[in-house]
Amino acid sequence: MYSSFYTAALGAAGQMEKLGVVGNNLANINNYGYKSKNAVFTDLLYYNLNNYNGDETTIQAGTGIYMEKTDTDFSPSGFENTERVYDFAILEDGFFMLRNPVSNEITYTRNGRFSLSLRGDTFYLVNDAGNLVLDANRNPIRGIKDEYGENDVENMPAIFDFAIKNGMQSVGDNEFVPVAKNGNPILQDAQPLQKSLEMSNVDMANELVRMIETQRAYTYALKMVQTSDEVVQTVNALR
Repeated sequence: MYSSFYTAALGAAGQMEKLGVVGNNLANINNYGYKSKNAVFTDLLYYNLNNYNGDETTIQAGTGIYMEKTDTDFSPSGFENTERVYDFAILEDGFFMLRNPVSNEITYTRNGRFSLSLRGDTFYLVNDAGNLVLDANRNPIRGIKDEYGENDVENMPAIFDFAIKNGMQSVGDNEFVPVAKNGNPILQDAQPLQKSLEMSNVDMANELVRMIETQRAYTYALKMVQTSDEVVQTVNALR
């Protein structure tokens, strides 16, 4: 009797989580290098109705859904010319490799909005979170003056990619860490585009459609909760 109530409640909770993913995409639509996320749901266990002998029947009922994960769309987006020396954009697939100066943890990002940070007596190229940007030899990149006295970098940021990008974990600040199935990073024979930044690949029209769909699904799930509650109250009143 209560299965419809719990199934609907799980559906409403799932749609709330999906709405959070959509809202996060919309909030990052102007965030350089941001990659849109998509909520992935899975069905909970089904059970057979009118199953008296332990056999599978033609009528089954589900027990709800839950959000299993969020997939990231790593497809490249458009570019913006910034004229900033320390801005870099990746034209195709790949990531910039970053290293945390405290923990030495390696992360990867598509956001090439970098700047210089003084460490000791030397300026190093870092991202907004203060992580060091690495070159092809996985060494931190130093800021220098070129032959004309203009600001520049000693080496170009290297581009690394993975044979499988599905499942990479987002750790915030537009940074990702690979999992076991992603394998080792592969150095790409490519150079980033300097003085440019990659835009977010969020499609506003698509996200607005998702938001409307999610809101309607949430409304229907709540209506189902209300109907199930009314049925239970009616049955209890007949006793």
